[in-house]
Amino acid sequence: MGSYPYDRVMAEHSVVDASINVTPNAEGLVDLAAMGEPFERDPYPVYAALRERGPVHRVRTPEGALAWLVVGHEAARTALADPRLAKEWKHASADARVNAVSSGTHMLIADPPDHTRLRKLVAREFTMRRIADLEPLVRATTDELLDAMLAGGDGRADLVEALAFPLPITVISELMGVPQLDREVFRRWSDEVLGTAPDEEKAVSAEKLTAYLLDLIDSARHRDDDDLLSALVRTSDEDGDRLSAEELLGMAWLLLIAGYETTVGLISNGALALLRHPDQLAALRADPGLLPGAVEEMLRYDGPVETSTYRFTTEPVEIGGTVIPGDGQLVLPVLADADRDPRRFAEPDTFDVRRAPRGHLAFGHGIHFCLGAPLARMEARIAFERLLARVPTLELDTTPAGLRWRDGLLLRGLRGLPVRFAA
Repeated sequence: MGSYPYDRVMAEHSVVDASINVTPNAEGLVDLAAMGEPFERDPYPVYAALRERGPVHRVRTPEGALAWLVVGHEAARTALADPRLAKEWKHASADARVNAVSSGTHMLIADPPDHTRLRKLVAREFTMRRIADLEPLVRATTDELLDAMLAGGDGRADLVEALAFPLPITVISELMGVPQLDREVFRRWSDEVLGTAPDEEKAVSAEKLTAYLLDLIDSARHRDDDDLLSALVRTSDEDGDRLSAEELLGMAWLLLIAGYETTVGLISNGALALLRHPDQLAALRADPGLLPGAVEEMLRYDGPVETSTYRFTTEPVEIGGTVIPGDGQLVLPVLADADRDPRRFAEPDTFDVRRAPRGHLAFGHGIHFCLGAPLARMEARIAFERLLARVPTLELDTTPAGLRWRDGLLLRGLRGLPVRFAA
């Protein structure tokens, strides 16, 4: 059985290709929506070509929104922390052609002082101790999933379905104290809400998700358990401040969806990076002590969040000589490109598990830095530790061109990852 050497297959695309056309169209837009499946599969050369032209570009996204894309590490990092780029939807211009899809109020659609208050209340309960207490569950669940995969008999599996999806959905269910989710239904709702589905379909799925979450919150009000959702219902600060019903709904939405979607992408994208780079996979097998750093390199090299969540201008913002108007324009810092910027990372298109990729932006930057980063890191570390220990002959069971990717700019992840191994 031979592996598919990613470096050879994709080498011609690993630098800025002069044939990539990022010239604005007659509307003054770089039309990412028109780039289709090739852009979904490998957006990095497009971002690199844009970066060569400057840090700010007016684009049409695959979702149909009109946005200002910010590329490059320094520009993206600065934008992520700029208070003139607001998160609250009341600032959004109708010209951006975007609509809010989540229900309730949560940290990713709030600005200070509301954001400060919400994060403080949630951080009281979403503690390192609570995350550490989940480690035995993560280990046991990972081994159960690998048991099932290895018992399949034919030495083939879809690693997304076998591990990358069921592990984080099981962990977040336990964390939130909810019954085992109807995974496929919940997954379909989430995919439609976060992808490029028409607004009408998004609205229907959002309505179903909202009803589901309201039932979960009502159940949490009537139990005295120690799960995170029940704790959030009860929590208050020193002044007696509590989360309102609207805020509880928003937090449940954020924690359930963000709590598993991004980890699915981290595990599946990270596994693909290893399978496409057999030398790095061999190095990691030879020295498991490299694993924590390897997870950071997975996050940098092909992280699960392609662009940040939406930000809107509240006043004119100048970035790299371009002034973005201050009338609620949609601004999207590109995390994926920031982490492939050669001015920040040497040989950025090289996947190297020995790299020390400090400063990557996979979890964001500033006040909205991902609160769940420690949980995602722990799940990925254990998933790969057990996968490499128990499946010593893992290989990619397709060509890179045969893989299907999620649509949309927000999340980057595989629809499936066919693998083979010695049965």
